[in-house]
Amino acid sequence: MSANFHPLVYIIDYILGIIMWTLIGRVAMNIFQREDSQFFFMRVFVKFTNPLIYIFKPITPSFIIQPLVPLYVAWFFFMIRFYLMPWILGYSVMGMLSFPLESEISRQIYQFFNSIKF
Repeated sequence: MSANFHPLVYIIDYILGIIMWTLIGRVAMNIFQREDSQFFFMRVFVKFTNPLIYIFKPITPSFIIQPLVPLYVAWFFFMIRFYLMPWILGYSVMGMLSFPLESEISRQIYQFFNSIKF
């Protein structure tokens, strides 16, 4: 069941979703690597997310420990995607798995596992 949105809605959601998941990925990667690690993926996560963390610094509470700040910023992107986007589009609630990015990923996973014959 796919909604018929304007392509710009999908582009905006994909961009916001990628930003959100990159911030979450940085927190997850930070469990295993230091932020100043030379590991390629950690450097990429830090390089791409530091500007966002800097932008949100004025509204980030000081009591949040530094490794969890990207998760706090990711929460804002989740809230934009879950509440603001549907409101702007005129929907009261879009529901679970209504995010186009995650819906497409879950559809691909479902098709992949459905194609495997046991």
